[in-house]
Amino acid sequence: MDELRAELKRRIVETLDLRDVDPDSIPDDAPLFGEGLGLDSIDVLELVVMLEKDYGIRIDNKELGRRVMTSVASLADYIAENRRSSGAPG
Repeated sequence: MDELRAELKRRIVETLDLRDVDPDSIPDDAPLFGEGLGLDSIDVLELVVMLEKDYGIRIDNKELGRRVMTSVASLADYIAENRRSSGAPG
């Protein structure tokens, strides 16, 4: 799980072109929006596309998005759970 979280941090920084953010400096439980990384609605769209493409998961409604995209930890948990339920390696 730690490896997945580290990978997610790198992918978030790359996908959103966060040049001033060191992926290793992002706490697992820091909010992705507001006080945390300060991401906005356009960032959400970019992350959803990246998650579908790179991890094969779908976040297709607002409620799920709010729950899953709270932090790197919640995102990693959702990916791991979704991979297990689909039979893919996690």
